[in-house]
Order: sequence, then C-alpha cells, then structure tokens
Amino acid sequence: MLKRQHQLFTALLVVTDALVIAAATLVAFLVALWMIPGSWRPQQWESWLKEPLLFYTVPLGIVALWYCGMYRPRRDRSLYNEALMTVRAAVAVVLTLLPALYLFTNVLSSPRPGSVHVLRMSLDFVRLQMLLLVASLAVLLTVHRLSFRTLVRWLRRRGFNQRHVAVIGVGRLGQVVTRTLERNSWTGIRVAYFLSHQDSTRRGECLGRPVRGGLDALEEALEAHPVDAVYVALPVARSNLLGEVLSRLERFSTDVRVVPDLNPRYLPQNMAVSELDGMPILSYRECPTQGVGGVVKRGLDIAGSLAALALFSPIMLLAALFVRLSGPGPVIFTQKRVSLGGQEFEIYKFRTMHHVEDEALAAAVAMRTSNGWTERDDPRITPIGRLLRRTSLDELPQLFNVVRGDMSLVGPRPERPELIVRFREDWRGYMLRQHVKAGITGWAQVNGLRGQTSLRKRLQYDLFYIRHWSVTFDIKILLMTVFRGFVHKNAH
Repeated sequence: MLKRQHQLFTALLVVTDALVIAAATLVAFLVALWMIPGSWRPQQWESWLKEPLLFYTVPLGIVALWYCGMYRPRRDRSLYNEALMTVRAAVAVVLTLLPALYLFTNVLSSPRPGSVHVLRMSLDFVRLQMLLLVASLAVLLTVHRLSFRTLVRWLRRRGFNQRHVAVIGVGRLGQVVTRTLERNSWTGIRVAYFLSHQDSTRRGECLGRPVRGGLDALEEALEAHPVDAVYVALPVARSNLLGEVLSRLERFSTDVRVVPDLNPRYLPQNMAVSELDGMPILSYRECPTQGVGGVVKRGLDIAGSLAALALFSPIMLLAALFVRLSGPGPVIFTQKRVSLGGQEFEIYKFRTMHHVEDEALAAAVAMRTSNGWTERDDPRITPIGRLLRRTSLDELPQLFNVVRGDMSLVGPRPERPELIVRFREDWRGYMLRQHVKAGITGWAQVNGLRGQTSLRKRLQYDLFYIRHWSVTFDIKILLMTVFRGFVHKNAH
C-alpha cells in the first residue's frame, strides 16, 4: 500500500514539476522579449513554438531532477537540502540545454534582433533567455518543491501518509531512535513495535509500544505484523550479530535502516562508503574540504580577503595610526596559533595591550592566572585596544593570514598550542577542529560564543560546522558576520 502511495506521489510530482518547468521556461522567454526592444516583432510562426524551448527544458528538467535524486522516497530530507538539490537541478538543465541546442537546432545561430546590457555585458536574446531561465527555474522549482514538502509534512503531522516501522533493539540506542522519530513527526514515520536485541526476552513493552519477542522471533513477528521498514539498532555488545540479522531480513521485501551505536558528535563529517576490490571501506573521519569543495573554498577565501582588504584598508590605516599613538611597541601583534592538521603559524592582530619585552613570559603568566583567554576588564588592554576588541577590528590583519593560506575566512577560531595541549586531554573530540583551517569568523562566533563563554558549547558549534560544511554554509556565516559578527557583548 505504501509503495503504491509513493508511486502516486512520484507521478504527481513529475506532472507538477513539468508544469512548473514549462511555466519557468515561458517566464524566461517573455521577460527576455520584454527586456530587448524590438524583439516582439514576429518572425516565422514556428519560432513562437520553438524559441521558448519547451520541448527541451521540460524533459531535460525531469531527467535532471531524477538524476539529483529528487524522486526518491527520502522522508528525512531537510528543506534546506531539498532547496539546494533543486537549484543544482536548475543549473544542470541549462548546462545540458546549451550543447543540445547547439547540436540539434539552429536557435543559437539565429537569435532575435537586438541586445540588452546587463552588468556591463551585452547580451543577445538567447544569452539573456538562458540567464533568465536559470533564475526562473531555480526560483519557481524551489518554491514549488518547498511548498509541496511543507504540505506533505503538515499532513503527516496530522496522521496522514504514515509509515510504520519496527525497531530491533530495546536498549539505549533503540530508545534514542524511537524518541528521535517521535520528535520529527513531519517524517510520518511511526514505530509500531520493538524486537529485543537479545535472543529472547520477557519484556512486554518499551516506551509504550509492544515488544514482540527477541531475535529468535524475528521472522515470526515480521510475518504476523508486517511493517514498511525495519530500523536495526543493535548495541555495541551485540554488533557481531548485524550480518546475521541483515541476512535474515533479506527474506522480507521491507526497507532496512541500520543505526550505528556511535555518538554523532564524534563524527565530524557525514560518513561515506566506498569499495576497493570488493572490500567495503567506511570513511569514518576525513577532511571535509578535500576535492573540488576545497578548491572552491580557497577561491572564496582569496577573493573575499582581497575584497575585504580593499574595503577596510582606510579603517586599517586609521587603526594602525591609533595603535602607534597608544604607546610604545609594534603596531601588529603576532602569536603562535594552530590551524589545519596541527600546523603552527604566526597570526596577525592589531596590538591591543601595553607592550612588554617578553611576550612568552606574559603569556605564561596569563595561563597560570586564568583559563588562557583575556579577562573582560584586563588592565593590560589599552583604551584604543578595548575599542578595537569590542568592534573586532583588531582581527582585520588576519586577512593577510587568509591570503597566505594559514587561515580561512570561515572556520573554528585558532587556539594557541599550549591551550590545545591542555584541552585535548580534557575535552574529547577537541582535536577534530583541526580537520579544517582555522577561520576569522565561524559558526560559534556568529552565535555569540566568544570570549569567556562555554568551551563545551563552542566545541559543539565547531563540530557541527565541520560535520555540515559546505560552500553555501560558509557564505551564510559570512553574511551573518556582516550583520551581527563584529560588535558583540562577549567580544573583549
């Protein structure tokens, strides 16, 4: 029954997606006609059917959505991922459309007369139409998909389109799975009953749901009480039975999900499965910025830091002048910090404290008298230094660290080597922060975790950033920094 419902939803999505793609294509065509003077002049009547490109965009759009996995039954997909995949599909449509038009039509070689200037570029009709097509497809498809998912979630919260599952495991992990599904009622996934992770059990109930025996009764329970999916939540002590359980579940045409007995905070990235000559390999921990994503992130760092240097250069010159007038000592303060892979580098900041001859001795004293961070009313801070700290302007020289490649615009804040030695023993998972470059701003900073705030919370936010890293996440953090990342009550 559920599979038939999914087929119905898929067919409905394909039809509505096709209509939205057609509408987006017509919008792009009509707006291009409106923007270019004189292009309304009709040519041959066939051109009014060919030039909107409906016969190309609709099938290519459906294929792109299918290729991006937009028709798979993923109830746990977030709205953010739905929107991101929809935009990718819109871009893929246009990238596929251009070579198809070049090979099979003469539309590209015979555009309508006239052109328009956009951002100092002269665009003829077809180029303008392609640019508008990307925007209209991305906007209309995203609005359509998010509206559809929101409606489906609303219905599921009210008991429609439910999916009933069984959980194998009545221990801590099995109960975590059940409570997580209960909290996220928008998935429409309901736990019908449990099966104990022991061979047999006298337990009759768990979290208000029946326990229909142990592993010895697996087949009997699934035959008597069929479900749409099975969640295998075996504790570590019984993990050696996972292969056997999965083999026994192959007798049933039900979906199977395996929930490992691992704490998510120790998994900084989403794990991936690969294969080497038939041997499965689980990527438990690796740098998330490897590959093309890392190249894009580095390009964003270079472009963003150079643009920021050009924008803030008058402010930096003025700050340097006031620091020079504040007393003896260098304008730029340098200190050892740790970044990607434990590599040490010299971080640049405007000097905000009274100069001392032996910086190493002063740092050692600070370590003994506090937690290693600057106190709010530290008497060593100069008046101009206090202003620079409160506005975060003392960190602007770190843009040069970004250009050099020591740091990134976005990432966990770099710590001193002596603090890392201290924290790595007290805070499990702290060293996972070094799987990415240290940053000028970060997810913890834009959420107010600066200065003398909870180290546990800062670590949680840093690990969340590493686990969910993407270029779009970096851009989001940079935009949040502009609006609330410079001046904050915890900056001192």
